[in-house]
Order: sequence, then structure tokens, then C-alpha cells
Amino acid sequence: MDAVAPSPELEQEPRQKQNTEFSVPILPCSFIVGQEPLKLALELAYIAPRLGGVLISGQRGTGKSTAVRAFAQMMYGDLPVTLPINATEDRVVGGLDVDKLMQSKAQWKDGLLVEARGKVLYVDEINLLDDHIVNIILDVTSTGKLEVQRDGKNKRYDVSFTLVGTMNPEEGGLRPQLLDRFGLMVDVRTATSKEARLEILETVLKFEDEWVKVQQSGTSEFLEEAEEDNRQKREALEKARKHFFKVDVSSALGTCVALAEEFKVEGNRGERVLAMAARAHAALQGREQVTPEDLRLIAREQVTFLRE
Repeated sequence: MDAVAPSPELEQEPRQKQNTEFSVPILPCSFIVGQEPLKLALELAYIAPRLGGVLISGQRGTGKSTAVRAFAQMMYGDLPVTLPINATEDRVVGGLDVDKLMQSKAQWKDGLLVEARGKVLYVDEINLLDDHIVNIILDVTSTGKLEVQRDGKNKRYDVSFTLVGTMNPEEGGLRPQLLDRFGLMVDVRTATSKEARLEILETVLKFEDEWVKVQQSGTSEFLEEAEEDNRQKREALEKARKHFFKVDVSSALGTCVALAEEFKVEGNRGERVLAMAARAHAALQGREQVTPEDLRLIAREQVTFLRE
């Protein structure tokens, strides 16, 4: 039996790459216009990884992928580990390296779930992914454990990452059995007001202009301001993550159960997710105890996945 790989949560805080040079031209997270429920869901999932991940549903062009990449770059200084639609089970969980086998060498190659430890695992168009692969990912997300038994190997890992899946409902949905296993869900809609659309356009064009300026002169006050805003948000989220288990949620548990009953939720996952999300929000606010306001906010923004 191979030894269990250590948990990244015990090894260190998320690895940071200094992003002052903006090596990847992704709109800074702090400059994303609107989409407050989406940004809140990503933050809560980071603070409480055991929530079960975030499912983002929306039409093309609503900024789903941009927001996920911007969040990953803000928190980890790098783009998320991305799972392709055609990913095989070997590529997801690990297996013998095919290239090495062609050289008559039996060498193990870790999969994307291990590569994503301590980072964001991003699955675009998750509704088009094979159900079996989705099941594996959700199992690991909820348990933090990955056990691989194949090719004569038995490997176990402690795996913790922030799972984010995006989908366009016009291209089909997830089966209810898989849908129910996501902790948080956000329905992203296109900005319709003239003011909001104008602000989005101005921000994107400004970013592109400033990106070119950095390539030419090496400096941009606009991007330096963005990096400072991102630094402050990153520090706040890291602090909230450390504070999460210190927040007292006991006084809110009865309300969580009552809400689950009101929504006619099957099983007991709904109240657990609601309690965890409210606790994460209280930690983000620096509170020692979950308040009714935390619960109201989660329910109002509809980031908690309570379904019949």
C-alpha cells in the first residue's frame, strides 16, 4: 500500500505567485462589474472547501469563465487547473504514463485532481462531461479523499481544492442526482441595463489599453490599483478561512432546518450546506457567531443549492 499523500491544508497556505507583472492578461477580479452572487459563491467555496463546489449556470458571453479565472489568479497567482470535456478517467485520477509505457517504462502519472490540490479545479461545460467522471470529481470534493486502484497500484491522497463548474443550460443540464451534489449554485444573467453594459464595456477596454501600456512601458497605475485591491481581498479571504471553524453556528441550526423544510428539500444535505455557507459568510465578516443576516443573505442571493 502506498503512503497517503499529505493534505495541502496541513502543509501550507495556498501558494501565491506575485502577480505584479500581470503575466496572464485576465481582467482583475476586483474590476469585474456586477455578478455579486457569483463572486460571493466563489468566496464562500474558498472559505469552506467542504461546501461541495460551485455550479455556475448562464448563457454564453455572461463572464462565467472570466470570473473563475480572475478569482483563481487573485487567490493563487495562476489560472485554474482546467478539466477538458474529453478527459478520460486516467487523466482525472491518475494512471500509468502512456508516453513512458511506449518506452517500456512503467511510471505513474498523477491525474488532474491531484494537480489541483490547493487550487481551483475548473470544469467548463460540466453538463457535457461524462456522468461517471462528474461523480468521481464530486466524491473527492465532498470527502477530500482520492483512492486510485488501477494498473496494480493502490494510491491514496488527501485532496482539497475549490471545484467550480460552468454550464450553458441551452446545451442541456446535469442529471438531478449530480445536480444535487453541488453545494452552491449561481444563475448568471446578462446585464440588461444600458448603464451596466456601458460600465462593463468601458472596464474591459480600459483593461486592454492598460495591458498594452504595461507591455510597452512596464507600468500601469490602473493595474497596480487592481493588484492592491486583489491583495486586500485575498488577505481577507485567507483570514476568513482560518477563522471558519471558530464561528459559532449553533444558534442558527434550527433556522437552517426550518428553511430546508420550507423548501421541501429531500435528505439532509440542504441544511448542512446552508449552515456551512452562513458560517463562511460570518467568518468573512469577521463575526464570532452566525446571525440571521448571514442566513438571509445566502437565501436572498440564491447561492445555496436548495432543491426539491
